[in-house]
Amino acid sequence: MSKTILITGAGSGIGRDAAFALAARGHRVIATTFSEEQAQALRAECGARQQALEVFKLDIARAGDRALVLPLELDVLINNAGVGESGSLAEIDVDRIRRIFEVNVFATLELTQLALRGMIARRRGTVLFVSSIAGRVPVPFLMPYSMSKFALSAAGAGLRAEMDRLGAGVQVALIEPGAIHTGFNQAMSDSKYSWMQTGSYFAAQASRMRQQEARSFKLLEARSTDSVVAQIVRAAQARRPRLRYVAPWIQGAAVRLARILGV
Repeated sequence: MSKTILITGAGSGIGRDAAFALAARGHRVIATTFSEEQAQALRAECGARQQALEVFKLDIARAGDRALVLPLELDVLINNAGVGESGSLAEIDVDRIRRIFEVNVFATLELTQLALRGMIARRRGTVLFVSSIAGRVPVPFLMPYSMSKFALSAAGAGLRAEMDRLGAGVQVALIEPGAIHTGFNQAMSDSKYSWMQTGSYFAAQASRMRQQEARSFKLLEARSTDSVVAQIVRAAQARRPRLRYVAPWIQGAAVRLARILGV
């Protein structure tokens, strides 16, 4: 059955690829982007692919943009938009952490509340939160991002329990991607080097850290978004999605093993 699906952060990477994958399955996909420039580029790509998406700018951190979802009768909301930030918790400017929580947690929740009004009234709908494997295991120097994803995963699990208690037919699930080669991880890891100068506790280690990160990305990152996109499609189409969808599966298995071993 065709569904009306809105996905945020569809200007690139996982969001863009998921939007096209869902449209290919016959769904009406509303693909929203952070900026008008991204929206224009996505419309051009739709033309090149000869594949229809409804595209407009929706910066989830802006109340006026969030209000654009109110007249839409959504079957599925995919909360994919997010930002990244890295650095040691011992010294990072806390305003950087506030900003990441503002987008990844607070703005995401505010958008979800608006979409839930219609879903609860119609007694059907699905909300997907794109969190991260980093929201399950603490990662040194990635904690500003990891903390926001820990919070988002907790919010998704709690909201799922609340919707079950309400009995309004609204489903909630978490998508937890691992390391995927979209450029997002590299930009996030590099962000700390813009301020981690000679006064940093870790200044003497910065060059070596950068080299280690580059090696890790090359070794660990999945080269395509296919695995996580497949999980998003599966969750969006399910009558009763499970709580967590992890991809690539081998990274999820590694996380579970690490937690069992207490690593």
